[in-house]
Amino acid sequence: MSKSSGGTWVSTMLRRGPRPASEQMFPGSSGKSLFGKMSWLTKFCTMWLILVVLAAALADLIPGLPDPDYQGFVFGDGKTNEGPTASHWLGTDNVSRDILARLIYGARVSLIFAVAGVTVGIIVGGTLGSIAGYFRGFLETFLMAVVDFWLSFPALVFFIFVTTMLSQRGLFTLCLIIGVIIWAPYTRFARATALSVSGQDFVTAARAIGTSRRRILFREIFPNVFPSLLAYGLVSMAVLIILESTLSFLGLGVEIPTASWGGMISQARQDLLINVWPAVFPAAVLFMTVYSFNNLSDWLRQQASARSAAI
Repeated sequence: MSKSSGGTWVSTMLRRGPRPASEQMFPGSSGKSLFGKMSWLTKFCTMWLILVVLAAALADLIPGLPDPDYQGFVFGDGKTNEGPTASHWLGTDNVSRDILARLIYGARVSLIFAVAGVTVGIIVGGTLGSIAGYFRGFLETFLMAVVDFWLSFPALVFFIFVTTMLSQRGLFTLCLIIGVIIWAPYTRFARATALSVSGQDFVTAARAIGTSRRRILFREIFPNVFPSLLAYGLVSMAVLIILESTLSFLGLGVEIPTASWGGMISQARQDLLINVWPAVFPAAVLFMTVYSFNNLSDWLRQQASARSAAI
C-alpha cells in the first residue's frame, strides 16, 4: 500500500466516526439478529426484564390493578393474608393490600433507583475515567487520587448518615445520594478500559495524521469504552436493586407506605407462620430480576470482549 493510499484509508476511517452502538457492541451482527444470537436462558432473562420494565412503567395504565396502598380491611371489605383469588391474583398481605400491585409498583422504585445510579455512573464516571485513561500524566494522577479517597468511605455508612441527617427518605433523595456514591468505581473501570483502547492501532493512526486529542477522545475513546461500561452498568443495576431492597428491609429505604420489594419482605416476616406467600413472591421477583441482569450483563461482556479482540 502506497503512502497516499494509506493516508486515504486512515482519513476515511476517521471520517466515518463512531460506529453504531449495535455494531460497536456486537461486531458483524445486525440489530435484528441480536436476540437470535442469545442462548435460551439469556432470552428468557431478557424477556423477564422487558416484562418488569413495562409493568413498572405502565403500572398506572394496567386495567383492574388495585391501589397498592389500599387497606381493604379498614373498610370492612378486605381480608388480611388472603390467598390468591379472582380479585387478588397473588393474594393480600397482613394489612390486606394487593401483593401483585405492590410488586409492580415496587419494581418502579427499584428500577428508578438503579437506573439513576447507573446513569450518573456512566455519564460522570465514564467521562472522567476516559479522560484520565487517555490524557494520562498529572490529570490521571489527580483524578485517581480523588477516586481512591472517595472509595475509602464505607458507602452504606455514608448512605445511612446522609439520610439520617436529611431526615427524609424520598426516592428522589435516595437517587441523589447513590449518584454521589457511585461515580468513583465507574471512573476506575472506565480508566482501565480507556488505557487499553488508547494503545490500539486506530488511535495511533489518528495521532499520526494530526487529529486533535479532543476529537480522538470523542470519536474513538468514548465510543469504544461505552460497550464495556454498559455491561458493567447492568451488573451495577443488579447490585443497586439489592441495595435498595436491603435498605427498605432495614427500614432505611423509601418511606412507608411506598411499595418496595425489600419493605414487602420485611413486613411479611411478621406473619410467616400464618402465610408465607407475601414474603415468597417479592423474594422470588427480586431473585429473578437480579439474576436476569447478571445473565444479560455476562452476555454483553462476552460480546464486548469479542469486539475488542476483533479491533
